[in-house]
Amino acid sequence: MAERSADWFKQARRDLDSARAQRTSGFFEWACFISQQASEKALKAVLQKLGAEVWGHSIVDLLRTLQERGDVPGTLHDSAINLDRYYIPARYPNGWASGSPADYFTEEDANAAIGHSEAILRYCEGVLAGPKPAEEPNHAGSDEVEPRADTPKATPRGRPWITRAWCG
Repeated sequence: MAERSADWFKQARRDLDSARAQRTSGFFEWACFISQQASEKALKAVLQKLGAEVWGHSIVDLLRTLQERGDVPGTLHDSAINLDRYYIPARYPNGWASGSPADYFTEEDANAAIGHSEAILRYCEGVLAGPKPAEEPNHAGSDEVEPRADTPKATPRGRPWITRAWCG
């Protein structure tokens, strides 16, 4: 299978832009659902880049698969749980005892969904970008010790970058 993580992530960004537009237009249920879709596509981009073949739509399951390959911030699991709640009920009237999804979703729900999706996309974008090139050290008057060559590169939060070598 061809590696198309850039295509998946490009669509994830578009989906997030669409969620924002749906929120602005008052289609809060669609903003919630499309936020879930954006996160799903972003995570699938990362997993594809890492050589994994994944199926399914659960953000929680996709993050669990990614966690097996490297460090995933715990806050993203909370975002995943929230976003997965929008997969069915935001689209189908039979997800509710009466009424349609539009009757049950608010601007506050849309704002929360978009915020959760933005967090997941930021994380995925960082993983897809890979480690940043190291700056040339300035040794003039510095007492800092150079890191060992076999020390994993770290993210700004101190977590190792996920690399192909970690795919097992």
